[in-house]
Amino acid sequence: MSAFVEIDHVDQVFPMPNGGKYIALKNITLDIQKGEFITLLGHSGCGKSTLLNIVAGLAKPSAGGVILAGKQVTEPGPDRMVVFQNYSLLPWLTVRENIALAVNRVMRDQSAAERAAIVDQHIDMVKLRPAADKRPGQLSGGMKQRVAIARALSIRPKLLLLDEPFGALDALTRSGLQDQLMQIAQEHQLTCIMVTHDVDEALLLSDRIVMLTNGPESYIGQILDVPFERPRERLEVVNHPSYYAMRTEIVYFLNQQKQAKKRKLTAAAPIARNGLEKVNLDIGFVPLTDCVPLAIAKEKGLFEKYGLEQVTLSREPTWKAIADGITTGRLDAAQMIAGMPLGLTLGMNGKPPVPVVTGLVMSRNGNAITLSKRFYHNGVRTLDDLKEAIARTPDKVPTLAAVHPASMHNLMLRHWLASGGIDPDKDVNIVMIPPPQMATALKSGTIDGYCVGEPWNSRAVQDGTGFVIATDLDIWSGHLEKVLGVREDWAARYPNTHLALVKALLEACEYCDDRRNREELVEILARPDYVGVDPAYLRPGLVTPYDRGTDAEPEQLLRFNQFYVDRTNCPYRVEGLWIMTQLARWGIAPFPRNWLDILNRTRRVDVFGAAARDLGLPDIEPNRGIVTFADGSVFNPDDPIGYLHNLTIKHDNVRIEEISIDLPVAAIAH
Repeated sequence: MSAFVEIDHVDQVFPMPNGGKYIALKNITLDIQKGEFITLLGHSGCGKSTLLNIVAGLAKPSAGGVILAGKQVTEPGPDRMVVFQNYSLLPWLTVRENIALAVNRVMRDQSAAERAAIVDQHIDMVKLRPAADKRPGQLSGGMKQRVAIARALSIRPKLLLLDEPFGALDALTRSGLQDQLMQIAQEHQLTCIMVTHDVDEALLLSDRIVMLTNGPESYIGQILDVPFERPRERLEVVNHPSYYAMRTEIVYFLNQQKQAKKRKLTAAAPIARNGLEKVNLDIGFVPLTDCVPLAIAKEKGLFEKYGLEQVTLSREPTWKAIADGITTGRLDAAQMIAGMPLGLTLGMNGKPPVPVVTGLVMSRNGNAITLSKRFYHNGVRTLDDLKEAIARTPDKVPTLAAVHPASMHNLMLRHWLASGGIDPDKDVNIVMIPPPQMATALKSGTIDGYCVGEPWNSRAVQDGTGFVIATDLDIWSGHLEKVLGVREDWAARYPNTHLALVKALLEACEYCDDRRNREELVEILARPDYVGVDPAYLRPGLVTPYDRGTDAEPEQLLRFNQFYVDRTNCPYRVEGLWIMTQLARWGIAPFPRNWLDILNRTRRVDVFGAAARDLGLPDIEPNRGIVTFADGSVFNPDDPIGYLHNLTIKHDNVRIEEISIDLPVAAIAH
């Protein structure tokens, strides 16, 4: 069913006196059905009224747009009526005349008698017959607001917009008008969008509550479905079993936003050269095909282009070495597996939390699950076949390998196994091995399979020791894989340097996804400074068709290695939220009750956006919404805790707790 109101990727940017720009709203996307009552909730300054004005046509968005009943909103119109907090009545006109002013203007094709009947109907609707001939100065605040509502409804708008309509009223008057509005909206199947600060009002009136984060770059942090049946009675709503749990959820969101606003980060370092605070960097990477954006930025002089005078790329043996390098300050930045910034921030496996942020996704896809060739010889072709093979030998539990607990390799392998009814913690044994050791361990029989990035799957295929049973395109096509990671205090101390680094790598990512450059990528990666293997192991999936080591012909997978296309590079929050659910699902880290705060700190969409804008590239964050996996399962980002509870295969003790994280005590000084 198509939406009645579509708010499509709306941004709102205001110029500042110093020549800069203030981004009030960022990537607001929301579909509203006909007859739905939506409430916008958030702290002052989060852009609620700004968004309402854009829907009303009173303001034009800087990007994106609004569609109402199939037509784009470009200016104010009688299909939308706004009820403001300050009533906006003409003081020299009576109640009747204020309402008639709107009716006579919009319904000029009707007779005077018909228009008068409409005015009388709406006076009666809001129970103002005794005051019909009084002027606003003779009315109470509640009566004035009823006039404003009657005037808005009298022209039969498609959409009613309410900007804190009851905020200035006393409690008794407010409750009476809320009941009246609820009744009118129900009887006339009105579609409404309301701005409010009142949590109880939102719960009473709404079908959905849309909660906005703090500005700048305010976005939709969470959407809460309100399950109370209509028509509603105030006491029945308050006594509903879910009422106080939902109220607590909203208050918790607002409190988290308040705490985020108070948090102060480390003061920035003084400018060194080129407008940057630091121009010499040590950046870590692990030798894999998807380290190529770093190699290109180095080989093509992109670091120098953005003022980074000396960048040393440090070839690290393991992902543990990468984590240690960042947490100790030995490395300024690193290519990281996707879950590492979140895992380090949450304190995975009981370690002290170290806040780490990412402002760039460097690659997507690129992984595969490789099994020993003996499985293939025994008829294993699918996940179901693997489950049957495991069941046939209960005395021998297969050992599978991933590269790090917080890697997508581990999380995707576990998701894939669980989707086939295989418990990763009971039916198989999963161990952690550095990527370059995977193929050797498989050949020696130390492990029975693994999930890893290239070239280590192709190495096993070409050596005849393994076959690829699934690529990540078969599990979650387009998932994030490697990201740029820096410590949070480093990003705060060197903000201009951080931005320059993201810009250099973003340009490198664009270069890597130009397929005319792929042969050059292979040549560079084959050098000892980077991956240092035979180019034949690097080419499958990156340049040539992908060989799974089966009877099937090699397949051209154009998105197997993805560096820039299809909005690769934005570290958008929904993906980070899914990773946190999986870290909790498998007992690696607790799921944070304050998950939105953790996401805002670790997923630096603002840094990515600033870099993209400076390069003249799109900075649209991919849509927040339900993620659907290849197995048909879905992840709803508005209910991550419910998603966790509903998983059938998971760790015996999934922890959900408040995570309190301070900045590291020792500032990094190089």
